[in-house]
Formats: sequence, C-alpha cells, structure tokens
Amino acid sequence: MKKNIFIKKLFVSLTTLSLLPVTRIFAQESESTFENINQSYLEVIDTSYGYNIAIELGKFGTHESLGYRPAGSQAEHDAAEYLFNEMESLGLANVSKDVFSVDAWTFEKADLSFTDVDGNEYQAMLGGYQVNFNTEGPKEFDIIYAGKGTEAELAELDIEGKFLLVDINQREEWWVTYPALQAKYKGAAGVIVVQEASFGEISPDSLNANDFCGPDDAPAFSMSQTDANALKEVLAANDNQTTITLDAVSTVDQDAEAYNIIGEIPGKNTEESIIISAHYDAYFEGFQDNSIAVGLMLGIAKAMLDSDYQPERNIIFFAVAAEEWGAVDTRYDWSNGAYNQLFSIRPEWQDQAMFNINFEMPAVDFYDHHQLLTVTEMTPFIQTFIDQLPELNEASAKGVEIVSPLTTWADDWSFSIAGIPSVRNDFTDADFGITTYHTEFDNKETYDETIFEFNHMLYGLLALHYDRTAVLPVDFNQTLNLMEASIQSDVYQDFSNDENKVQASVDDLRPLIDELNTLVSTQNEAYYQALNNQQLDEAQTIYNETRELNKGIKSIYRYVQDNFAKLTWEDVQKFPHELAASNLENLIQSKTALEDSNPNVALDDHLWLVDNNWYAYHFSREVYDHTTNYVMEQDDERLFWGAGRVVGHLDLYDLIKQLQQKANDSEADFSAEINTLDEAITSQTSLLQELVQKEVTDLETIKTMVSELLN
Repeated sequence: MKKNIFIKKLFVSLTTLSLLPVTRIFAQESESTFENINQSYLEVIDTSYGYNIAIELGKFGTHESLGYRPAGSQAEHDAAEYLFNEMESLGLANVSKDVFSVDAWTFEKADLSFTDVDGNEYQAMLGGYQVNFNTEGPKEFDIIYAGKGTEAELAELDIEGKFLLVDINQREEWWVTYPALQAKYKGAAGVIVVQEASFGEISPDSLNANDFCGPDDAPAFSMSQTDANALKEVLAANDNQTTITLDAVSTVDQDAEAYNIIGEIPGKNTEESIIISAHYDAYFEGFQDNSIAVGLMLGIAKAMLDSDYQPERNIIFFAVAAEEWGAVDTRYDWSNGAYNQLFSIRPEWQDQAMFNINFEMPAVDFYDHHQLLTVTEMTPFIQTFIDQLPELNEASAKGVEIVSPLTTWADDWSFSIAGIPSVRNDFTDADFGITTYHTEFDNKETYDETIFEFNHMLYGLLALHYDRTAVLPVDFNQTLNLMEASIQSDVYQDFSNDENKVQASVDDLRPLIDELNTLVSTQNEAYYQALNNQQLDEAQTIYNETRELNKGIKSIYRYVQDNFAKLTWEDVQKFPHELAASNLENLIQSKTALEDSNPNVALDDHLWLVDNNWYAYHFSREVYDHTTNYVMEQDDERLFWGAGRVVGHLDLYDLIKQLQQKANDSEADFSAEINTLDEAITSQTSLLQELVQKEVTDLETIKTMVSELLN
C-alpha cells in the first residue's frame, strides 16, 4: 500500500445520505435464518488464527535482520508456498497459485561504516529501494551532504562518483525518485536519503522504505536520523566530505515471476463471486502492512468454514503479490499483482466478481472511530448495513464512518476500475502512516486484538450481507451528486462553454436512476426475504431472472469508472473536467499576478499546482522530462492501473525557470511570460471544453444504457 505526497487527499464524509433502499442485515424475526447464520459466524471467530498467520509470514525475508518480502523475491515465493498450503489445510477449495510477470527485487543488505568524530568505527544498517547495486563486498566511497538533493544544491558540489547524503520529506516535498534521478544525471554514485519528517517519526532510529517509481540504475538507500546525524558531524568537521565503506546487495530482475494465491468457498451460483483480498508482500517485517491483513482474510475464511456457511455465490480469498512494488521505472509501480490478476491472468473476474473487500493494516487503532472506505456508488448500501449493525465488541462504541471515493493507494483501486465495487478498512491520514508505516517498528507490538476482532466481525458480516443481494446495489445518484458539485466553480462556468449541458444531462438522468434504484431495491428485498424464509426455489427464480439486470448495472458501473474516474498527477481521483478546470484556474491567477508584477504570487500560490510542474521548481529538465514521459509516452502495459487516467500534460518548465530568475528583479518585464500563459490558458480552455463535451456524451450513453435496462 502506498501513501502519496504533499497534495492533501479530499474525502467526502458520508454521514447523511439519500439512501437507496436495500435489504436488512438482521431480520426482525427472533429466529430468522440470517440472524442464526450471522450469530454462528460471530461465535467461531478465532483471532489467534489470523495472528499466527501474521507471525509466520514475518519469518520470510530477504534481509537477515530487517526482513523485506518484496515482489518476485525468494522470500515472497516462500510466503506464497506457505499460503498455498495454509489455504489447502484450512479446507478452501480450488486453491491455486497464479503466476504473472513482475520486476522482482531482492534486498539482501546495505551495511555502512565510517570513522566518527571520536575516531571510532561507526556502523549503520541501511534500508533499501528497488535498485540494482552490488558492491561485491565492502567498498569505499566518498560521501558528501547534499541538502535536499535539488538541481541548485548539486550545482555547487563536486559529486562525480560520490554518494550523496540527502534529507527528504516525501509527503510535503517529493518522492525519493527525484533526488535519486538528479544525482544519477549529475554523475553521483548514488544517494542515501534520510526522512526528516512525515515518515518514520516513531523514532530517530527508524528506517523507511517505499516504492521507488524510477529506473533501477539510480542507486538509493535509506538511513536513520540517528546514523545520519553521526555522519553529518563527521562531514561538518571535514569540509563536507568523508569516506564510507558500503557493503550492499540489491538486485532487480526484470520479467521475473510472482504468484497470487487463491482459494474459495464454492457458492450455489458458481458464475459469480465475492472477492476478499489482502496483499502479502511487505517492507521490513510488515506486521500491520500487511501480514495481519492476510491473517484477517484467512480468519474470515476460517470462521465461514467453521460455521458451515454455504454462500450463495463463490467467496474467493485472494492473497495478492506485488502490491508494494512490482515494476521498474513507472509512476504506477504498485498494486501490480491485483492489476495483473484482473486484467491478464483472470480477466473473467471483471464480469464474474460482484464485490471486493480489501484489507490493509487491520489490527491497529487508527482513529476515534472506524473508517470504512468505499466507492461512491456503494455508500447508501454500506450506510444501511452499518445502521442496522448490532454491538459487536468494545470497538463498536467508536462507530463506523464512511469515506469516499476510493484512493489509489491500495489494491481496491484496481478492483474498482475493473468494474468490481470495492471497500477497504481505511488508514488514510492516520498517525500510524506518519510514525510507524513502512518502518522496522511495524511489528507485533502494534497489535490491537480488539480492533482485529472487530474487523473480523464487521467485514465478515458485510460479506454475508452482500451475498444475500441478487443485484449489484450501486446508486449512480451518488456519482451525479459529486459531478454536480464539481461544476459549480467560476472557472468552469466561465470557460467550459457548457451552457448547463452537464446539469441538464444530470437532471434528465436522475429520474431514470431513481427508477432503477427502486427496481434494484425491490428485487433485492424479495431475494433477501425468500432466502431468509427458506423459500429457496423462489430465491433461485429471482436470482435467475435478474441476471440481465445485474449484468447491465455492472456494465454501467464499469462505464462510469472508465470514463469518469481520472487521476491528477498526484494520483487523486477526479472527474475529467476537474483536471483542466483546476489548471485553468491557476493559470488565470498566475497571469493576473504577473500583470500586477507579482511573480512570487504566481510561483508560490499557483503554477506549482498545474499538473506535475512542482518538480520544475527544484530539478533539472532531464528529471522533469523523465518523470513526465514515463506517464505520457510509456506503453499502457507499463502504466498498469494508471493507463489512460491522466488527461493531459501542460509543460511549464521553461516558464517557471524564467520567473525564478526574474522573481527578485523589480524592473523585470513579464510580457513574454504572460504570452506563454495566454497560450496555456487557450490550450486548457480547449481541453476543458473537449472534456465537458465528452462528459455530456457519456451521460447520454449512460441514460441510454439505463433506459434499455428499464424497458
């Protein structure tokens, strides 16, 4: 699971909803079938089972001391074999090991030593990134301190063949990729980065690791603040240069193999499935992220089996490889295992799977309430489920809040864009992500059994509840609500040339969506009651007669994801027009600032918000172009779940550099820069109008699809 940087993600907190009527989770009858089934499930939950799974997974590592279970490594392969055997021993059916191509990474060691200011040998253990670097035994390098590793800072330094010690703040500034690439292009041997804040804050001794998002020939390692401070003391005493000895082995093998592990509880209707998933690759020991999540997934499977639950459709338990990282030199280098499973290995899941529950870090107490992240269209269904839950355990008192839409930081995004509505226990913006996530302190000491048990109860019951629906319970009014809110900005109104066409299309579509919701609700309620009353023939008849309706709704959901779920350059989900409108607003404000001879306002407040132009401020054209082109010019097969999600790119590199040079010149003439902005405004206006027109067409297509379902 990946947490991205410095753009704050926005969520819609859905506590008050216009609810789509859906079936009840607990029937009113005291001896109802479903009440008994639910209670039987709850009574056999065994948290110790899932905990032990996590402990066993933590034993598989490529690094003798730090762990690491990365994509395609022998440690991941051994973990795959363990999970395969565990699923079979548990009694799951059709257990399989699905192979796919991955760029594998093995991190064995990175041990560094130097002479400290007292003349003693100082030894430090480094963390790794997904790069190729083998010293073939201890090897000496010169090292210097390079600040943040920006182009300007490196310009003043002699770095050829040397290692650079660099401070980074990946949430507030930039990912490790950027200083590593800058160092590579300037001839350095590599970088050793130190998280000065926002990751690993639990201890100055902590190391950190994340996906690299870069080529494998830009060496990078991580160092704790404690060790870095000792090294900085030496550098300060020696004119910013000293010698280190590094013994490192980090190997990337492109086009290797990884394995997704699958087992299932067969359902009565085998052509459909619910998928419960958790990834099993990890940084360090990875107890919370994500060994204990695999334990939760299999713990739910065990409770279903132990309670003799007979599902209506297949329930698939999916241990996912290569979630943390799995591909060299692409921005979208995480969630590769899930994406490959859904789009290459078993593309039939796109049609067969009705729902996904994905787990990340499920045994830590994040908030003063539990957060459940879901696709926007599922919020009414989930809210009704939550409203009818009984008290489960002590954690129930916290309550459950729904947040939406999905983020891209975990495998559930890949499920959603494949047309499979997904939910996840949410971790976004929790303190754990700043303190402990992706460090060696993510270990069993973080375990909270009460929360772990609560998640067994909550998500197990959610799976059972969903299994009692005949038709996909999505409400597209939720999508329309967000779209309406997104077209209210002044820039949109002034430049979209919309003439309220989007609003008119939304208004035309709503009565049809309401009618569709009523139909879905009626069918699901009838199906629920038939199953609950043991009228199994009637339930099967309803199920059979609603397959075309279900297929049609699923097609609409997929169409919405394909056409409306686009991404910013920081991987945040937006409607297509929002991307151009945001750019346009910042361009207009920048032009106004330059007309008022305020270049710093343009630079500090606006231009950095246009696409990926933040990086133009700090890094060379080579770095900027590399990290732009590997999104805009790379084949879709290397873009994975990001393919086609970015709607364009506006290159302001030269403009920003010119303004930086003129920023402190009170006599500067900005006419050339204003002309450049005029061209950019014209370009983005055209893009906005093009995107809006396509959205109108897409809404009309959805209207046709819904009308055909209702007729």
